[in-house]
Amino acid sequence: MSLVNAAHGRSDSTSAVHPTGERPHGRRSFRQVVGAYAALAKPRVIELLLVTTIPAMFLAGRTIPSPWLVLATLVGGTMAAGSANALNCVIDADIDKVMKRTKRRPLVRDSVPRRGALIFGLALGVASFAVLYLTVNLLAAVLAIATILFYIFVYTLLLKRRTAQNVVWGGAAGCMPVVIGWAAVSGTVEWPAFVMFGVIFFWTPPHTWALAMKYREDYERAGVPMLPVVAPPQHVAKQIVIYSWVMVGWTLLLLPATSWLYASFAALAGAWFLFYAHRLYASVRAGAETKPMALFHRSNTYLMIVFCALAVDSAIGLPTLGLPF
Repeated sequence: MSLVNAAHGRSDSTSAVHPTGERPHGRRSFRQVVGAYAALAKPRVIELLLVTTIPAMFLAGRTIPSPWLVLATLVGGTMAAGSANALNCVIDADIDKVMKRTKRRPLVRDSVPRRGALIFGLALGVASFAVLYLTVNLLAAVLAIATILFYIFVYTLLLKRRTAQNVVWGGAAGCMPVVIGWAAVSGTVEWPAFVMFGVIFFWTPPHTWALAMKYREDYERAGVPMLPVVAPPQHVAKQIVIYSWVMVGWTLLLLPATSWLYASFAALAGAWFLFYAHRLYASVRAGAETKPMALFHRSNTYLMIVFCALAVDSAIGLPTLGLPF
């Protein structure tokens, strides 16, 4: 998701370079090729997804799960996420070329052939199903494939370029790692898994819209109707506040399955995040300089705090609150 600048240099066979500064396909080192394909999988995005998978596995058993099960689930989950991301890069190669934020992606830099990227994405998807089916269980494997298909066909092909609600409904794909993690341990999907799904579902719009506020011109140039592109900043900031409140309230639905430890961290982290969401809204309303990326980065931290607290709470095995609704 890039513009390539021409580079000066000699044109003889020993020093020919790609306009991006890289050697042509046939002259790349093995390390460069591996790095380019790895970049297709968007490893930084996967890291955040895995942060939510492990706590879901802890909560499913209210204890520390088998290290081998955790490893197998993470490997399969990483392959599934990498598959979806690589296929997304293939489909969105045209808009990636005109967005500054995505200017270093492999297909834009011509460091990976389009066909190679497609095969790589499909192969990762097949491998993810095989790994999860053989080492975890069938339900986890099916959920992983369903996530890939949803991300590609519903979000990337159907929603992304057609509606400002793209990340609201399309973001459901990013919520699935917690469901897969729960299924890996229990072999079923129960209500806490759906609650964790909801936490990430309501977290995604504030997280993504904050980023889109910063790169509004990028999305507009690419023809992607993100909310900050089609709505005034004040409306976007107001929506961020609304979703943030719903998200924080949703985290408290896990109280019956957790202890005072999780409740304390969820409440404090929620208050901290809401402060910054309201501060962004106040800045927009006042016409002052806004810093949406500050909220974007804090949204990552917030999610890590909530889910790490969930993991610690489950590992310690404190008595659950069991509060009625």
